[in-house]
Amino acid sequence: MTDLAILYEHPLWFEPLFAALDRRGVAFTRATPDGFWNPADQSAPAPVVFNRIAMSSFLRDDEHPIFDTMAMLDHWRRTGARVVNGTEVLAIDASKARQLSLIASLGLAIPETRVVHRAADVVPAAQTLRFPLVVKANIGGSGAGIIRFDSLDELRTAVADAGLPSSVDGVLLVQEYVPVRDGAITRIETLDRKFLYAIEVAGGGAFDLCPADACVVPGSGIKMAAVDPSQTLKDAAEAIARAVDLDVGGVEVMIDDRDGVARFYDINALSNFVAKPLDVLGWDPHDRLVDYLVEQIEKAR
Repeated sequence: MTDLAILYEHPLWFEPLFAALDRRGVAFTRATPDGFWNPADQSAPAPVVFNRIAMSSFLRDDEHPIFDTMAMLDHWRRTGARVVNGTEVLAIDASKARQLSLIASLGLAIPETRVVHRAADVVPAAQTLRFPLVVKANIGGSGAGIIRFDSLDELRTAVADAGLPSSVDGVLLVQEYVPVRDGAITRIETLDRKFLYAIEVAGGGAFDLCPADACVVPGSGIKMAAVDPSQTLKDAAEAIARAVDLDVGGVEVMIDDRDGVARFYDINALSNFVAKPLDVLGWDPHDRLVDYLVEQIEKAR
């Protein structure tokens, strides 16, 4: 058994991490969530397990591993394994509603949002908000499950015609559409609950602003640049990471062009980092991530 197992389902996203581990001579096991596990088996695939299961996995396979992984990681934790980005983190990652509740509990601004689980409640929820608005799937990924509506009549028609997005957990968010200042959001990455780096991502109004894909998808239209956000935003991102107990992950914030308020709206525990980091950042954050994983391995021994 190696000291480290990487649990993942995307076949390409983690090659840079694997390469960084190889460069450092860190032995690891590649693990996938497929197959079966035994709840009476008091062992884990390694003393340290790094969870890399993406919320967007449901887009790649109807038989996605999200909920099974929550139980499996909790089981491995009970056996004594150190799970990096464990069950509690995955549970927050898998619920935009929980994310917004947590962020708001810290006194930080979020987009005005209502949470529903029935289509019948979407219109009454929308009547408490300003248009335009968006209806979002509670579990999304890569911009999936988000539809903009510019009027109440348009929304009523979508409800009547079963034209709302769907979420694999049955929960939807009805949320005011925030006009983003300068058309760009800021993604702040954290490692061990501390600021790691930040990038500004502009996508011309697109909802899919995944920085890991942006440099490798031809014609994505997404532009990125390294930025140094204000200390206030850094402190807020670190507070969110501490509240989530997030080992590694990104926090996304946008400046509302209507009032200049910084509104935090997404916590992403996958954090497979920006594509082509040397071009965008001038350094590779995977090296720092490997440092952290090595520390976790040493503590687990």
